[in-house]
Amino acid sequence: MNITIKEFVKGAQEAQGVTVIVDVFRAFSTACYAFDNGIKRLIDVATPAEAFALKDKLKADAIIAGEQNERKPEGFDLGNSPTEMLTGEIQGKTIIHCTTAGTKGILNASGASEILGASLVNAGAVASYISMLNPDTVTLVAMGYRGSESAEEDLICARYIRELLSGNENDISAEIASLRNGSGSRFFSPENLSFSPPTDFFLCTELNRFNFALRAVITASGYAEIIRVDMNN
Repeated sequence: MNITIKEFVKGAQEAQGVTVIVDVFRAFSTACYAFDNGIKRLIDVATPAEAFALKDKLKADAIIAGEQNERKPEGFDLGNSPTEMLTGEIQGKTIIHCTTAGTKGILNASGASEILGASLVNAGAVASYISMLNPDTVTLVAMGYRGSESAEEDLICARYIRELLSGNENDISAEIASLRNGSGSRFFSPENLSFSPPTDFFLCTELNRFNFALRAVITASGYAEIIRVDMNN
């Protein structure tokens, strides 16, 4: 199995084979918590304009969640926040998800044979799913901060998945803990509390909390339908 780690939207565009889009803070952490809290459907879109248009088409069943440059855009129902997925009324809803990095990565992976979304909270399940497929080529794309700057958490997650696929299970607890004073420190800044609460940091860094992968299927309309794939223990 040939495993490559790339970064950013450019990395997603260059990705080949089974492609994993990694966004720990916070897109795919948010998606995992949303599925765990009972949503009916999750659809990734690239822009707020697409999100509003799709919500208008789907009507009352749909809510929009996400961010642009970390903040919830005007008119969105929820932010890109695991905390909001736990506290919001989302059961049975269709969530239209739009973010600066993660959802764009999914939609830019045009060369992939299969696309997955990953975070620390489901990294083990993603590795198990890929191992089941046993592909020749795997590309792990660490989306980074706003899709253009290296992010410690995404690279830690990508390396962890790579090691699992290579038959190794490294202890990354110290690396995860270091995020508190590194890239995760922004969750504790008073000016960010309204859109990026400290609870999001802790929810995003619960390694292997969920035993399901997130598989993206690009539709004819250009959106990505995100499918929860439960893994057997």
